[in-house]
Amino acid sequence: MASVSITLIDDNPASLELLSDTLGTEGITVRAFDNPEAALDHILSEHPQIVVTDLMMPGMSGMDLLERVMEFDPAIDVVLVTAHYTTESAVEAIRKGAADYLNKPVSPALLRQKVGALAERHQIAMRAQEMEATLAASSAFEGMVGNSSAMWELFSRIRRIAPHFRSVLVTGQTGTGKELIARALHQMSPSRRGNFVALNCSAVVETLFESELFGHVRGAFTGAASDKMGLFEHAHEGVLFLDEIGDMPLATQAKLLRALQNQEVQRLGSLQTRKVNVRVIAATHQNLREKIAKGGFREDLFYRLGMVELEAPALRDREGDLRLLIRHFVDKFARLYDKKILGITNRAQMVLSRHSWPGNVRELENVIGHSAMMAMAMMIDVPDLPAYLTQPGAQALAPLAAESSTPPVSDLPALQDQEKALLLSALAKAGDNQSEAARLLRISRDTLRYRLKKHGLKTGH
Repeated sequence: MASVSITLIDDNPASLELLSDTLGTEGITVRAFDNPEAALDHILSEHPQIVVTDLMMPGMSGMDLLERVMEFDPAIDVVLVTAHYTTESAVEAIRKGAADYLNKPVSPALLRQKVGALAERHQIAMRAQEMEATLAASSAFEGMVGNSSAMWELFSRIRRIAPHFRSVLVTGQTGTGKELIARALHQMSPSRRGNFVALNCSAVVETLFESELFGHVRGAFTGAASDKMGLFEHAHEGVLFLDEIGDMPLATQAKLLRALQNQEVQRLGSLQTRKVNVRVIAATHQNLREKIAKGGFREDLFYRLGMVELEAPALRDREGDLRLLIRHFVDKFARLYDKKILGITNRAQMVLSRHSWPGNVRELENVIGHSAMMAMAMMIDVPDLPAYLTQPGAQALAPLAAESSTPPVSDLPALQDQEKALLLSALAKAGDNQSEAARLLRISRDTLRYRLKKHGLKTGH
């Protein structure tokens, strides 16, 4: 069972000992502090799941500590315990994000019940994260991750094609992982011990295409100071990956077709041909049939390359894969940045699930990479996400929309009006408290302040 970490804070040694004795059970790690500043340093560095703190303490009150913890990591459950209970302070604590508010003296049974329920919830969440990590690992295939029917079909086709192909055409939108498919074909083919050589056709100057692919001899053109091996020769006994094949000039297409048919190349400026044994994988996000109709791509080359065609599915068509991919990239960037990141919060997951992902898996990878870099807590939260996912009012303010009397977006003259109305609604619910309004809107306090300033709205605090 996953261990839950609890931080206890009370300036009264007797109370602190009682809390420690009551909550120190199997599966729970307890750290006790009689100094709130020292406790806060521990919380910021160790990320406990639960904090139990006294309300009235010298130097820093429990309410101040609650605010600091919520700004740092809203996923931490904070329980306030006090001998100075008032309804007003209880309401304020809950508004600021406290998980519970208990009146001293607290019976050991009640304290164990309240904190135990929170601990059990965290244990369930940690087990779920472990299961997600296991599922992501079991769903990995040659560098790709997927458990959807679309990906299982793709994996199956790769297995069947890899031992036999001479040329393959991989199609799909930008960011769907076409190069990963090419690398999987290479790794599972008889040529896996040979080189995997990649060329992005859209990045090559037209006059240099022939030299890049087939090489040249010294003096073949101005600047050719020595013989150069082309990529076909470099990929001998391996795989040549031609990305964005649709951008290859027609003149080069004709020479590529001849190389594929004869399995031989001729360096620029040379009369000698050289035999090569190369498997070729071409990829494109363009519709080559439309390019053929417009005279922009050779039909004979298309059929030579497309004897076998594999389509990389768009992320929106991979039902159920989003969570797996998020888990995969969280683990990747946690290792890369050497940060202890366990996953993402439910509300951050909701933001990601509402996005249409026009950039597909590459966009998702960039989003998680950015978020992991920004995250200070053990869970990536909404404020850690890139601004373009959270700044538009329709996404970041959506959690409050159902509670607001504001009419739908289609009934408003502008989205700005809806955003302003939701800000006013949140401030009214929070009693003009910016921290609480930001929590209701599920945005950072800095983002809230930016939006208030943008709309010319002022609050008391």
